[in-house]
Amino acid sequence: MIDYENLTTELINGVLTIKLNRPPANAFNRQMVEELIKVLKVAEGEESVRCLVITGHEGYFSSGHDVVEISEVSDTDSYRYHLQSTYNRLVLRMRRLEKPIVGAINGSAVGAGLGFALATDIRWAAESARFLFGFTAVGLTTDAGTSLTLPLLMGMARATEMAFLNEPLTAEQAMTYGLVSRVVPDEELSSAVAEMSARLAAGPTRSFGLTKRAFNRALLSGLVDTLDYEAHLQEIAHRTADHHEGIAAFLGKRRPEFGGN
Repeated sequence: MIDYENLTTELINGVLTIKLNRPPANAFNRQMVEELIKVLKVAEGEESVRCLVITGHEGYFSSGHDVVEISEVSDTDSYRYHLQSTYNRLVLRMRRLEKPIVGAINGSAVGAGLGFALATDIRWAAESARFLFGFTAVGLTTDAGTSLTLPLLMGMARATEMAFLNEPLTAEQAMTYGLVSRVVPDEELSSAVAEMSARLAAGPTRSFGLTKRAFNRALLSGLVDTLDYEAHLQEIAHRTADHHEGIAAFLGKRRPEFGGN
């Protein structure tokens, strides 16, 4: 496989494991998103890859997009284009890849990291994993498909509460609400996922791919429009005073003082 700066990859017996590796918290930047798109494209065309596992290094899954990089996007830049060229492409490639993608959620999944996790097909979580909406903490709104996947998986009321209150869900809560299908002790996550992904790699992967296509058509047929509209709304949110205050507060390690504009 290709060497990447922000990822490590390993292919064993048909299972390609992709680990996010951008310390300290595997926050996304443009380069890491591009590397993920590239490795998914390679996996799509490589017959020896029959199943993918996505996880993170050092007890983190992903803290979302790098806030420092967000702070460098000026009001004259197009945040809509930023999303169209990054997470929209990434999420669509994951959903259109007709091979099983397993999310091994080994730590916090926040903001775009949450959307990225929810774009996988099967999600197992470590007991220490946490799930946080994150966007509203810095005056932004939903992206990476979360406006569709969160209400679809956990219901409108719980999704709205998660977004508005921005309180983390434990792994057990995430399983109860349908965001993940299994929770295992931290030290057992890697081996448990390896066993399950080996079963998938040995299975009828063409059948799995067609089933994924059917599920996409039945439940996610509006994903393209959703991602585009999220980008439109995020463009609006990006220009608000609350967003500027949220970023300044985050970087200054203080509580934000939102004014509602």
